Amino acid sequence: MSSNELNRRGFLRVAAAGTTVAVSAGTLAGALATSAGAAEAQLIPPGKIGIQLFTIRDKVSQLGFRRVFEELSRMGYQEIEFAGYSQNQVGPITVPEIRQLLDDFGLRAVGSHIGLNGFRNNMELELDRAEILGTKHIGTANEPVTPANRTVAGYQAAAAEFNAFGAAAAARGLRWYHHNHANEFGFASDDPNVRLYDVLLAETDPKLVYLELDIYWAFVGQYRFPGFDPIDYVNAQPHRYPLFHVKDGDSNTANPNGYDIVEFGAGDLPYREFFSALRSRGMHHGIWEQDTAPNTQPNPPGSLGAAERSYQALRNLRA
Repeated sequence: MSSNELNRRGFLRVAAAGTTVAVSAGTLAGALATSAGAAEAQLIPPGKIGIQLFTIRDKVSQLGFRRVFEELSRMGYQEIEFAGYSQNQVGPITVPEIRQLLDDFGLRAVGSHIGLNGFRNNMELELDRAEILGTKHIGTANEPVTPANRTVAGYQAAAAEFNAFGAAAAARGLRWYHHNHANEFGFASDDPNVRLYDVLLAETDPKLVYLELDIYWAFVGQYRFPGFDPIDYVNAQPHRYPLFHVKDGDSNTANPNGYDIVEFGAGDLPYREFFSALRSRGMHHGIWEQDTAPNTQPNPPGSLGAAERSYQALRNLRA
């Protein structure tokens, strides 16, 4: 074999080896890029970022649903959770008219808060309204019992009532849910070893009663009644938590709750850690709420300004 042939074959071997190294390097680079992309993935899917209208209740009252929905759609919100169906100063409006406005601005109803007496007095009417709005979820933000009944038996009785509400909703193809505050994480007045939220979970039928975890109030509950981690409840029964309230808080030991309510992204609640630890990421709706938003200055834009900034912070939440 000639020296030229040997040189040619040697070159091909080197070239082949170089190609293998290049492919391997490219594969590694691709894998690293994929890993980095996964690490930086949005923790709340954009299509599941919503707003609880209680947050901008002043604007609903002053401007009406039409102008509010137009603004929310422009900001990027896609989902709405209701806190009533009136627009006060603007004048009367019907639930079918509200549904038409949702459709007009490309918005979806994802839930609705109703007082417990609303369900006790006229369950079928509330379910009718939910069907018209097109929401799959309807529930309450009321504590299950009065302060005098924060006992094991009191919560057992509340759970039985919730099961009945859930059965009525399920018969219509809807999900009935309960939204927590902090007191649910306290201990029974007649048994200091029993956490009331645990009674509620154990005594309600998981096929009938769902939960909307208000993450802020859960961390307040942890501050006031230590001994649990909010994420553990969700990871134990992820299917029961279709909805989250992603309300932010800023640590303040002078506040009995341990935190002040602030715009999303302005506080120090461990949201990135919470969503990163979530084993069912992507299946939950993230609904922003800020009780204090109507006090935002300058006004205008007031609470709508808080809504826009918070939406961007929710979009920017990365693993």
